[in-house]
Amino acid sequence: MCDPDAIGRTAAHASAGGSIDVVLIAHGDLPVQAECETDLRRCRDALEVNGVSPALFAEAFAQHMANAGHGTLAVIGSVAGDRGRKSNYAYGAAKGLVNRYLQGMQHRFAGTAIKVVLVKPGPTDTPMTAQLKGQGAPLAPVEQVAACIVEGIAAGRPVVYAPAKWRAIMWVIRHLPGFVFNRLNI
Repeated sequence: MCDPDAIGRTAAHASAGGSIDVVLIAHGDLPVQAECETDLRRCRDALEVNGVSPALFAEAFAQHMANAGHGTLAVIGSVAGDRGRKSNYAYGAAKGLVNRYLQGMQHRFAGTAIKVVLVKPGPTDTPMTAQLKGQGAPLAPVEQVAACIVEGIAAGRPVVYAPAKWRAIMWVIRHLPGFVFNRLNI
């Protein structure tokens, strides 16, 4: 998933029929944090699949949109990228990479007809979060998250929290002082 040549060919093939209006880059893997701590290959894979790969796909499609002079590029990040937490910092760091990368792309395309949308879902009821569901974690219905994504892309919002409640939740988590945050078991 991180082969630059294969990613470039994929974007070129998708663009071959004409300009692209909307691209949604949505792939990832939720690793078990303890595995990433003890298996450096698993850690590398988590960082590549969740961070490097989406950034490379975004860059490949952005070039085609730049050539066409328009388009909307949307990439799934995560609320986990807003602040590193002991429960999932390998995944969170990768999504933090996506966050910063997309911010740079938003700056690159500011004032143009190209929109870059970063989607930050909270925990969502998908196969990727099956382990969380088995632990009783509250998960958002996929239909609710999808509706937020579609609405955010249509509006060309730079950042879409899905569901929207995560904007306020993550604002609080990002702004907690370290001495308070470090006492939390999250």
